Amino acid sequence: MTREDSSPTTPTGATPTPSTQPDGFDIVNTYSHLLLTDPDLTMPVAAIESLITLLSTTPLTTISETLSLLSSASTTLKNSVPNPISLSAGTDLFQRYLITQLQAHRNAIGRAGGADPAGDFRAIRNHLLTNGRLFVQRAKASREKIARFGRGFIRDGTTVLTNGGSRVVGALLKAAATSSGSAHSTPGSGPGGPRFRVIYVAPDLPSLSDPSSNSTLTPGHTRLSLDPTISTLRALHVPVAVIPFSAIASTLPMISMVIVGAEGVVENGGIINRLGTYQLGLLAKSAGKPFYVVAESHKFVRMYPLGQGDLGLQQRVVEFMTGVEEEGKGLEVVRDEGGVKKVATANGETMAEKDVKPEARLEEAVDFTPPDLISALITEGGVLTPSAVSEELIKIWF
Repeated sequence: MTREDSSPTTPTGATPTPSTQPDGFDIVNTYSHLLLTDPDLTMPVAAIESLITLLSTTPLTTISETLSLLSSASTTLKNSVPNPISLSAGTDLFQRYLITQLQAHRNAIGRAGGADPAGDFRAIRNHLLTNGRLFVQRAKASREKIARFGRGFIRDGTTVLTNGGSRVVGALLKAAATSSGSAHSTPGSGPGGPRFRVIYVAPDLPSLSDPSSNSTLTPGHTRLSLDPTISTLRALHVPVAVIPFSAIASTLPMISMVIVGAEGVVENGGIINRLGTYQLGLLAKSAGKPFYVVAESHKFVRMYPLGQGDLGLQQRVVEFMTGVEEEGKGLEVVRDEGGVKKVATANGETMAEKDVKPEARLEEAVDFTPPDLISALITEGGVLTPSAVSEELIKIWF
């Protein structure tokens, strides 16, 4: 499941300092509130909305102050989450968008012979806020555009394998189920039988005997059946099976394609997504099955990883131990003589608590899927090959 696309993690860790934000405004709390109150909101769009709210409530007087505030607030947001890749894509793209709009608007004012600097800035500020909100509206609408582009990939008799509840993947599958001529577009499966089937790879499939409820669970009827994508597709009479990660290889002969979401699309055409996506790509390629990625363009990020160690994240995926006594060993809060709260790390180093970046839990871990495993990327701008991503980034940024 793409975390950014399903149930975003509430930020923990670093908090903003009064010097970077107006009194009474907390960019991290604003961001967290947006994610909690709107389940359809992605992390990049929530970050952009938070920055717009910050700009609209801050009495700025110069362009330099505006850009400096955006930069410091973006840094605060990135430092508040264990995995800032998806969030960074949104904040960086939004800053670039505003700079481009700013330059265009200043040139227009110059040509018009504007003479009042204060009046010019007020016009520029209003222009930035208006266009920023328009940017958010377009970003929110991108999911439905992707669904329209992608539904044509799913034909009669297709069996789709997906690795969990990415909302953009769910939108695509629902669009395919309700498209004109679909056997799923009306109640009942229709005379031709089901148009397509979905195999949903669960992140943590419970055992068939569920001790927490003292009830017997059958395959495909677990607690994950409550996932909105699964329940919606089944309500549309699309057959959905739920399997654990360990069953992926054995299901490959029956699938037609793999469709996954992404937390970030990097410059070389690869993707960063939940842990296990890389091995899913390897298995799909070994079986000769197409591997499609659906992602909004606001998740395109300026990174160029070559391997799993190039993501710049603190992930404890592999943790070697020599004894039970080492379990749970990690960060320990201490206080120095001045009463300043500090953190002692496992290797004996001590640093200020505010400098310690949150560490991703295993269920939040991600991996890098290289472009040679990806058949195509489906975006709101159309279908791209992995090699076309760098060109698309140039269009977005320059």
